[in-house]
Amino acid sequence: MHKILVINPGSTSTKFAVYEDDLQTAIYTVRHSTEEVIQYQHILDQFDFRYELIMKTLDENGVDLSEFSIIMGRGGMVPPVESGVYEVNEEMLETLRKHERGEHASNLGAFLADKIARGIPGCKAYIADPVAVDELEEVARISGMPELPRRTIFHALNHKATARLHASKVGKNYEDMNLVVAHLGGGVTIGAHRKGRVIEVNQGLDGWGAISPERAGTVDAGLLVRMCFSGKYTQHELMRKLAGQGGLIAHCGSNNVQELVKKAEAGDSHVALVLQAFAYSVGKEIGAMLAVLKGEVDGVILTGGVAYNDFIVDYVKAMIDPLATVYVYPGEDEMAALASNALRVLQGEIPKIFKVKEGYVDYSF
Repeated sequence: MHKILVINPGSTSTKFAVYEDDLQTAIYTVRHSTEEVIQYQHILDQFDFRYELIMKTLDENGVDLSEFSIIMGRGGMVPPVESGVYEVNEEMLETLRKHERGEHASNLGAFLADKIARGIPGCKAYIADPVAVDELEEVARISGMPELPRRTIFHALNHKATARLHASKVGKNYEDMNLVVAHLGGGVTIGAHRKGRVIEVNQGLDGWGAISPERAGTVDAGLLVRMCFSGKYTQHELMRKLAGQGGLIAHCGSNNVQELVKKAEAGDSHVALVLQAFAYSVGKEIGAMLAVLKGEVDGVILTGGVAYNDFIVDYVKAMIDPLATVYVYPGEDEMAALASNALRVLQGEIPKIFKVKEGYVDYSF
């Protein structure tokens, strides 16, 4: 039996859990008020604050740190990497310090795991399947503008964990299957998984793809450029329209799909049409991934919080059922996904060594 500590820093909370192999024995959530976090100019400035809260909580609950074999942190906005488990090293930490791909609370995961592991003899720190996972085929990287190659930022952790869960349920290996996975949450990412690699997926943070509860997805590029130079909006305001205040929020004033469905069922025709457009865009993107896999698929998986909603799921199923079998795994369990990756290392999988690819260029303008 191995003990694992999983750490998942969020923008307004720090979640951490104790696992004995794949059994969760304790979970803690420390909430952070706006006043607590706003005083820090950068995400990494919160390190000491969050570290002390974790250590204090574990101590108060009698958790013996010396029993841990692995500390697993949530992976942050590192440069593009293949999927898998990565041992935290100085190059990873230095890359995160530069935050070239953006500041995000998940960037703290590697630092917190590393600090705790250093205090425990024989213990090591890892991250797994960060949002920067990039397994695109070269043909998928090319856009119509050489200056703007296609990038990926997606829910790699939940994509991979749910795909592996489904594979185990049907008695197969994930690496032997072709799947389309659609993560439906505040953001939506839809990927073509071929034999264990995500060979095509949308950039779901502020790029393209389906409409989502909080993000615009693909929009008319020409009109967007005109908006940029109209003088009516700042860069920050336009970025917020793409991510944070786009999608369902922009159309309906809410990102709560369940509440919006109730409005639609009560007769709000505008909300009903927007929800249909949301589901339609998801179905359309899934269809594109089926084409990437040339129709050779073992199934389509719907996951994420929105997958609890029958209105959206049924609409998507009506579009996809004639083409492939749809399986629904609603919700996401990032803690369990991280723990399962740690367990794979403890069972003999060799973790990868993080190294920034030679020639990596950041395209943050």
